[in-house]
Order: sequence, then C-alpha cells, then structure tokens
Amino acid sequence: MDRRQFFLTLSSAPLLAQTVPPAPELQWVDARKLTVEGLGFKDVKSPYDRLPGRAEGVVPPAVWNLSRDSAGALVRFTAATTEIHARWTITNKNLAGANITAIASSGLDLYAKTDAGKWRWLGIGQPKFPDTDAALIAGIPAAEREFMVYLPLRNGVTSLEFGVPKGATIKPGPARAAGSKPILFYGTSITHGIGASRAGMTHVAMLGRTFNREAINLGFSGNGRMEPEVLKFVAELDPAVFVLDCLPNMNAQQVTERTVPGVKLLREAHPSTPILLVEDRNIQSGFLVEARRKANEANHAALRESFAALEAQKVPHIFYLEGANLLGDDGEGTVDGSHPTDLGFTRQAAEFERVLRPVLK
Repeated sequence: MDRRQFFLTLSSAPLLAQTVPPAPELQWVDARKLTVEGLGFKDVKSPYDRLPGRAEGVVPPAVWNLSRDSAGALVRFTAATTEIHARWTITNKNLAGANITAIASSGLDLYAKTDAGKWRWLGIGQPKFPDTDAALIAGIPAAEREFMVYLPLRNGVTSLEFGVPKGATIKPGPARAAGSKPILFYGTSITHGIGASRAGMTHVAMLGRTFNREAINLGFSGNGRMEPEVLKFVAELDPAVFVLDCLPNMNAQQVTERTVPGVKLLREAHPSTPILLVEDRNIQSGFLVEARRKANEANHAALRESFAALEAQKVPHIFYLEGANLLGDDGEGTVDGSHPTDLGFTRQAAEFERVLRPVLK
C-alpha cells in the first residue's frame, strides 16, 4: 500500500465514538438554609441586602440603593460532593463596570478549606442577567470538606441556591468560635470592593479569612462619608471592632466636622468596642499631580487632629492606621490611581492586619 492509499484508508475509517458522561441529576438547597455571613441586619427587604428596610428614606438615596448590593455576603457549607453548582438571580443588567470585572461585580467566588485548614480559591461562577445556572467546580474528590462562596460585590441578589449530585451531602458550615464577633468595615468604593477581580480578593474578604472571623462590608461606592444617618445604623451592630475608612469621599472640612461626633455616636452605643480610624490612601498620581497630593495631605491632617482631640478627651479604645503604605509606593496597586487591583487589596490587607491583630487580641 502506497502513502496515498494509506491516508485514504484512514480517512474512510469510521470515527471512534466519543462518550460524554451524562450530566448528574442535582439536588438543590436554598443558600439561606446554609450559613450566611457578612450581613448584619435581619429586617431586610431582600435576603442579601446590607441595610434594613427601615433605612430607606433615612439614609441618603445613593447609600440605600448601594446597600442592595450583596458586597461582603458569603455562604459557608460543608459538602461531600464531586461537584458544586449554583443558580442565582441578580437585579442589575449591568454585569460589570469600568473598573470592576463581571465576575467580581455579579458572579460568585468559591473557596475550599484545605486539609491544612487554610482557605484556598477553587472556582468562580460567571454571571448572566437575570438568571444564571452554572457549575462552580467539578471533578473533585467526594471527601467532606468546608466551602465558602462570596456573593457579587456590585449587584443585588434576590435568590441563590447550590446544587450537588443526588446522593451527595451538603449542610451548613460549622459555627464560629464562641465569642468571635465580626469585623465591621464602613467606608467607600474601596471598602465596597471596586477594582477587585473577584469578590474574595477585597481586603475585607482577605481579612475575614486571615482572622477566621465574619466580616461585614458596609462600603458604599461614591459615598461612605460618616453621615450621622448612616452611622446610627452602623451603631446598631455589635462587632469586635469598627473600622471607619471614609476619607476617600470626604474633604478635610467634612473630616473635621464629622469624625469626632461620629466616633462619639459609636462610643455611646458601644463603650468599649475598639474603633479604628483609617487615613485616605494616597492617590497614585499624586507624586506629580500636586492638587491630588495636597487633598490627601489635608485629609490626613484633619483625621490626625480629630484623633488627637479624641485622645485629649480620653475617649477610650481608639486606634489609627496611616494611609501612606496602603497601596505601596510603586504606583502598581490600582486600576485608576484610586481603586485597588488585587495587588493593591493584598497590600492593603497586610496593613490592616498589622494594626488589627493586636486590637483583636
């Protein structure tokens, strides 16, 4: 048989049948029957809102609308399964933003606890509008382990379910250690998570994993200005520490006018709960843009003066985090000079950890 006849024979041979395993039949569980964290209020209009329904018409309209985003919310569960599916419904058809990915803004972010007891990223759910049905991960060993799924940062979620193959088990995650209160973050779009590639990459999420604590995210993009109307709701919660990171959306005059009264409002409700005041991150173009640099410096000076006034008045358990190192010093930590990339959030988390670790002890 010559070369030409050989290839003609091959081309006329029947193709081997390719067998595709059938999709497994799934059993579904509502996420609310598992362990939902990161949401401080129970009296909400929608299950994953961040402020109670009674905040509508009380807080600024923009804050109310942003509070419908599920930023910081997560679901923990244990499962013995070879795959995990999810289906969820979102409220905003804009899946992404100019400086945030669709996966972070509207998708899901899956972590698994390793045999060594550390949280490690495992998979994501890519969103559609309004309903998504997706496999988060498949082909894993069926041994029981703990999982954690972060909800969208910049979209509202009205329903969320997880699916595992029939016969697999899924149940709520284990309780936190007794007396382990959450860390509460109140702030701006940076706290909200704008710029992260996925929801688990915000500093709020990272610090929750680092300290093995629930973390409550009350970041409001373009807002978070220490408004007393908002702080009154913040004061209803009972965390291990209040983190006030509001300067990026404030000017020096607002910092001077609102910091001391805001801290005293929280202190009246919580006489001994630590309160951490956080300086504005440095705008990364400020090394050449003088106006940006001076605005940062003015905010920092106003917060330092407020902190000194609180100390002089012997307001207890007040702590301070300088902003100079929150994003590093090489200009590589942001999307746009302001909002962190994953690198920027990692650097920011390290600075917060340095100050929060002794506070939480």
